[in-house]
Amino acid sequence: MKPLLIRTDASAQIGTGHLMRCLAFAQAWQDAGGRAIFLMATEVTALESRLYSEGIEVVHLSVQPGSTDDAIQTSCYAHEVGADWVVVDGYHFDADYQRIIKGQQFHLLLIDDLGDSSYYCADLILNQNIHAHENLYRNREPHTQLLLGPRYVLLRREFLKWRDWKREIPEVARRVLVTMGGSDPDNVTLKVIQALQQVKIDGLETIVVIGGNNPHYAELQSAVQNSRFPVRLESNVTDMPKLMAWADVAVSAAGSTSWELAFMGLPTLTLILADNQCLIAEYLSQMEVTSNLGWYGDLSLGKIAQALLEFSEDACKRSNLHQRATSLVDGNGTQRVLQALMSLSDTKLRLRPIQKSDCELVWMWSNDPSVRSVSFSSKYIPWEEHAQWFDLKLVNPKCVFLIAVDEEEHPIGFVRFDIEGDSKEAIISVNIDQRYRGKGYGRELIRTASQRLLVFHDIDTIHAYIKQENIPSIKAFLRAGYNNLGMIEVLGTRALHMIFRHKESVLECKDEK
Repeated sequence: MKPLLIRTDASAQIGTGHLMRCLAFAQAWQDAGGRAIFLMATEVTALESRLYSEGIEVVHLSVQPGSTDDAIQTSCYAHEVGADWVVVDGYHFDADYQRIIKGQQFHLLLIDDLGDSSYYCADLILNQNIHAHENLYRNREPHTQLLLGPRYVLLRREFLKWRDWKREIPEVARRVLVTMGGSDPDNVTLKVIQALQQVKIDGLETIVVIGGNNPHYAELQSAVQNSRFPVRLESNVTDMPKLMAWADVAVSAAGSTSWELAFMGLPTLTLILADNQCLIAEYLSQMEVTSNLGWYGDLSLGKIAQALLEFSEDACKRSNLHQRATSLVDGNGTQRVLQALMSLSDTKLRLRPIQKSDCELVWMWSNDPSVRSVSFSSKYIPWEEHAQWFDLKLVNPKCVFLIAVDEEEHPIGFVRFDIEGDSKEAIISVNIDQRYRGKGYGRELIRTASQRLLVFHDIDTIHAYIKQENIPSIKAFLRAGYNNLGMIEVLGTRALHMIFRHKESVLECKDEK
């Protein structure tokens, strides 16, 4: 595998969330056998030590983050180390920055939260927030693929070890975890510690987690020492899930830690510390995944204390939040993103959504005599009938219809997936232009498109039905990673039933080339 280059920053002002979720993806890349390199325009000693301990290289750039010089230096370094993919995570990587990276022929993954760029030309956009939706990225290249929502949450290795762990919900919550993010420049942590002093619960214990570069350490240490109940201050924590498992409840900023807390099923009170946390807090509260207290500046110590007391004594509410949280984040997000990258790598094909202008091309391909002879209905398709059918497919949300093009943008064929009702299953149809048959394009198109459907859509099984005499197609599906389930009857014709399941990962399929 070629090196993975990650361009991100962290600081007291920026926070640590960008870097920590990039660390999760870097770990997955390492586990797949690759080398990860971080390019940073800031210096954060504690976090860099964490990266070094993980076997990750760190290179510093002397640039203004998001500038043209930043993009040029990033591209130059990517060429130097032989990277194929560049990952960027931050609020300053705009359309011009993306164009420079793509102009140097790199694959680009943009990790985003806001959807406020004027245009997007990255190969992949990852927005793991619960409020992420396609309309945020309407102005994008036809080839740009979207990974949206909590099913793509990036979780570090230490969390995945707790996948099968079951939380118990006590009648009264006495163990409180406080985490206001890696930087907390406004020292909201101190406000929460002071509010906790007003909570009247016997046996109360608290662990307070702060980032390694938190500028308020001395003040927080003094507050902890003067607490009327046991409070432990933890800095630069490397095993956060262990602390989350220890706690009965959490008081947390509504940032990226929200997804980790949800995965661990820890009932949480959220505080909003920044504008970019508003939607996360509001959506999670509306879905009853967390309980949102609102902006920290609007909260008195007494209000925080009262909310925590009521929360700690309401086991029913905490149990409901726990159940909804664990169903939201399943822990497979990092692997889904990795599979998305793999599905775009090492392929001569590019897939784009079908367009109205493709109607006649699809009609000609479909009426190719050799295609009609292996179809379950061999009759010629009239233009009017095809045009009506095509228009319906274009607007059908249960149809994923893609055109494959080669490196010179020549159309090679199409692939269509028809999703069966509300299930997680789909049926595949493939057609290759006769000029490209016998060159391996069929297998590559089937493999690439099938992998992408499982990654980009909530599908876990794809069915293929092939006439028994269509030997080239059967071979292509087998080589693409499909499994043979045997013969069945389709529209009165004997056919082979083949399937492609979610458990057959990209890496396994790559080995079958």
